[in-house]
Amino acid sequence: MIHLGRIIARETQFGKKAEATVHKLNMSKKDNSAAVILAYLNEKNRPYSSQDVFCNLQKQHGLGKTAVVKSMELLALEGKIKEKIYGKQKIYFADQSQFKDVNDADLKVMDSHIAKLTEEMQVLNQSCRHLEAELKGLNNSLTSQEMTSEITRLRNECSECRERLDKIKSATNHVAPEEKDKVLKEHNVYVKEWRKRKRLASDMMDTILEGYPKSKKEFLEEVGVETDEDYQVVVPTV
Repeated sequence: MIHLGRIIARETQFGKKAEATVHKLNMSKKDNSAAVILAYLNEKNRPYSSQDVFCNLQKQHGLGKTAVVKSMELLALEGKIKEKIYGKQKIYFADQSQFKDVNDADLKVMDSHIAKLTEEMQVLNQSCRHLEAELKGLNNSLTSQEMTSEITRLRNECSECRERLDKIKSATNHVAPEEKDKVLKEHNVYVKEWRKRKRLASDMMDTILEGYPKSKKEFLEEVGVETDEDYQVVVPTV
């Protein structure tokens, strides 16, 4: 027979071991977060809020906001980083005592190096912009395979057009002679009527312009008359 007290004791002992394991994992995770944050602050050596550190490290290291806040508070309590309070905001930065003092000569060397790196960065940025523009142009262009296919398509299209043109040129019975004569006669009638009306309109305007105080151009603009010359149209010869 299994003793109930032994089962309960075993389960209690197992529960305590599990809690201890979880606690160790949490502590390990917290220590890792603190180590990452400490290394980051020492590397950058500039002031950050906990929100800044969370935003900068969350994607790469997967740190949670609460873990970041607690780790930074713990690091400040341990004296590994410094904390300043401005109103309701806390700012953290690396302990400056760990860095050696820098004299004016060293600062000038650093400033010169920074200026040189800045100039190099500007050159690289300009080069990158040129390369990006070139890449954009290449992406918008046809590939060699696409150009080959397009050339083949255009050649086939040209060949079809030539065949069609040759058929049209070789054909002799597209329009019956009677139909052709009819079209030419109608064309002559319309051209004669066009010339007649143009002459009548010109005669009327010449008569009006004899007593009109302004120029012919001003008269045409005033009455809203548009001429063949305005549209560069020439009356066809009959």
